[in-house]
Amino acid sequence: MGHWHFHGADLADEDMKAIDPQVMRRLLAYVLPYKVQFLAGVALMLLATGAGLMGPWLIRTAVDGYILVGDMGGLTLIAAAYAALHLASWFANYWRELLIAQVGQSVIFDLRRDLFARLQQLTFSYFDGVPAGVLISRVVNDVGAVQELVSGGILSVVADVFTLTGIIALMLSMHWRLALISFATMPLLYIVATGFRSRAGRAYRKVRTQIANITANLQESISGVRVTQSFAREQANLARFDQTNQENMQANMEAVSLFSLFVPVVEVISAVGTCLVLWFGGRFYVQGGVQTGVIVAFMLYVNRFFGPIRDLTMVYNELQAANAASEKIFQIIDTQPEVYDRSGAVDIPRIRGDVEFRNVNFAYQRDQPVLRDIQLHIPAGKRVAVVGPTGAGKSTMASLLARFYEPTGGEVLVDGHDTRYVTMRSLRRNLGIVLQDTFLFSGTVKDNIRYGRPEATDEEVVAAARAVMAHDFIMRLPQGYETEVRERGSKLSVGQRQLIAFARALLADPRILILDEATSSVDAYTEVLIQRALESLLQGRTAVVIAHRLSTIRSADQIIILDGGRIVDRGRHEELLARAGLYQHLYEMQFKLQEAPAP
Repeated sequence: MGHWHFHGADLADEDMKAIDPQVMRRLLAYVLPYKVQFLAGVALMLLATGAGLMGPWLIRTAVDGYILVGDMGGLTLIAAAYAALHLASWFANYWRELLIAQVGQSVIFDLRRDLFARLQQLTFSYFDGVPAGVLISRVVNDVGAVQELVSGGILSVVADVFTLTGIIALMLSMHWRLALISFATMPLLYIVATGFRSRAGRAYRKVRTQIANITANLQESISGVRVTQSFAREQANLARFDQTNQENMQANMEAVSLFSLFVPVVEVISAVGTCLVLWFGGRFYVQGGVQTGVIVAFMLYVNRFFGPIRDLTMVYNELQAANAASEKIFQIIDTQPEVYDRSGAVDIPRIRGDVEFRNVNFAYQRDQPVLRDIQLHIPAGKRVAVVGPTGAGKSTMASLLARFYEPTGGEVLVDGHDTRYVTMRSLRRNLGIVLQDTFLFSGTVKDNIRYGRPEATDEEVVAAARAVMAHDFIMRLPQGYETEVRERGSKLSVGQRQLIAFARALLADPRILILDEATSSVDAYTEVLIQRALESLLQGRTAVVIAHRLSTIRSADQIIILDGGRIVDRGRHEELLARAGLYQHLYEMQFKLQEAPAP
């Protein structure tokens, strides 16, 4: 389970940081666009809280001014005023809840949108180093922690402070000596609340750590379910998840146990305060120093006094959690993509497709070069096959052309334009990319083919599918082109997914095609279909093909042999075979078996 815990430790460490005012100010900036609704919510909250505070005051007036003297008319007015106060409080609370919920949901919407937008912009190198489970935890769990604060926590602080201030002022105005006696329990309450706050902070940090661990565990397990079942590792994975799940349950139980202890302790302290009011209030009454209604009001106020203190203690933990969560969210939002549109980057129009790698070097890590001094010119409309052993740098060349990464030295040119100084959108509009691991999105077959060109008509979608030999199998699907693909196209075979990817690329009509054309475990008939589809797809386009099929290699205008990040040979199939070098070795190892004619 170790590899699922490394980021959990990070969560715990970050959550222990002090509250950062700068982070809080930045979070507040997300509230400002909704300040009218928020301030209206604050006003309504103050109205509701004020109405609540006046209740005991009215009861004191009713007891001393009307009940003890038998004035039923005045008592009726007080009762009506008391009912009106509660009605006003209910009305204010109803609209406050709606307004603040709207503000909270809007803030979370904006925050998630900005976070997702940044994740869409970040380059491959970022995702190479950050597990998907951690990012999911950021978008779901961390944003959820912020939501708790924005939707109720901020307003709760204002309400609690206002309530405490109001109660203290009202009690002091009614009988200052009895008020000071009532406040005698405050030091004890402060000690309990401080101790709870620090312990609860640790407990809830542990809960958040375990939630992140479960998210990462779940994401990895679902993504790797095929491998899990292939190696019959279901029970081992279940045992690992059970352990993570058990730790999560224990962390939650620790937090719940702590809270279940804190609330009764506060209630006991509240009862002590009530006893003090009752005993000393009774003495003052006997001595003629206080009226009956004042004692009743004091007892009601003392009961209300401890609730806001308890709530403020809880909100502090929410504030800590939201601070840590916001910090992690803003770290992602502030991460600048390594590949971006430079100032003055130009849009390139429809290109011819001339490609040149000029003295290109590249390294994912500074001291580990992957490509070295790549010199390659591909005239528009020509086809280059790139072959070489695993780890030679074939996919890296394709990624540099698509500008998923930028060269650490040299230039990649398209129609004479250095790709670093053109907008990524205009460059990629001219590119078609079909990867070895074909990714299909949830939605229909038609949606997936239309992905690269949303404005395409249904007729154009069908024409593209026909051109790459995909139409027949699509029509055999339950709803044809309207068939739901499901996540990653899991309902389709490897060959079918690749044919849909070919149709998607053809419909986008790119001038340059980057193709990793491997398939695994396809039957002979599908292999023939794929070969024919490839010919349709490659016709008249500049193509860089990471070649796995002998037919693709033979039809290439030039074959590039990569080894150790260098181009060690180049030429056509027959020329390279005649040289008895690395190509001949690769041919003997990988391609010769493909020479048997397909049935």
